[in-house]
Amino acid sequence: MAGYEGDVVTPYDQDLGPVLFDHYGADTARRVAERAGRDVLEIAAGTGIVTRHLRDALAKDVRLTATDISDSMMEAARKKFLPNEQITFQIADAAALPFDDEAFDTVVCQFGVMFFDKEAGFREAHRTLKRGGRYLFRVWDSEHYNPYASLSFKVLKQFFPSDTPRFLLDTVACHQIDPLKEKLTRAGFDRIVVSVHRNEHDIQDVSAFARALVFSPVITEIRDSGGADPEEIAVALAEALIKEYGSNPTRFPMQSILFEAEKS
Repeated sequence: MAGYEGDVVTPYDQDLGPVLFDHYGADTARRVAERAGRDVLEIAAGTGIVTRHLRDALAKDVRLTATDISDSMMEAARKKFLPNEQITFQIADAAALPFDDEAFDTVVCQFGVMFFDKEAGFREAHRTLKRGGRYLFRVWDSEHYNPYASLSFKVLKQFFPSDTPRFLLDTVACHQIDPLKEKLTRAGFDRIVVSVHRNEHDIQDVSAFARALVFSPVITEIRDSGGADPEEIAVALAEALIKEYGSNPTRFPMQSILFEAEKS
């Protein structure tokens, strides 16, 4: 995931992770564990939030391989595991996986599809799956259901009215179901099941969450644009979140779309 390096990694893991990713990670892991097989591959594993849930949910003899394109993210993920846990970490491009054909029983990817070429990524997932294997991936629904993106963009527009940084808005640009189903079908998948999952999280530290959103990869666009203090943007975003969703705690809604497909 380009941009997920350096000072982005810690706020992503510690402040965005518990709000945006942890609940869905537990749900994804539970679904994978229901019919995992012996070899599971996670693509775009990031800092290992889903990976940790997968390892806890899977049987001990299941081999788990976690990949990401970012060295920094993989290093953060490794720290979540003991040396004797059955897991392999590997730097890998989702569009060109360094694994043999039919190597895995299950391939899983949570909130990573928007960051790589979907046609190539789906072909690679299909190639590396055994016959009868499953591919599960999750994307964010539209900005209408995910105010972390829409509200952030609105606040950023106050600081950059003519060239507003779009990274956070782009993370919810992969929600159209039919095009994704068509790409899955062209890659060779069938028995495609799509489900929508709404969640609400109580944010205890809104300032930390807002700052983590600002210091996500959108920080590169902010710095390149110049003329605005990222810390000032984070304060404005925290105020906007509290105004819209209350405080003590801030009850924050989100919605994802889960795709489950099989290789016949």
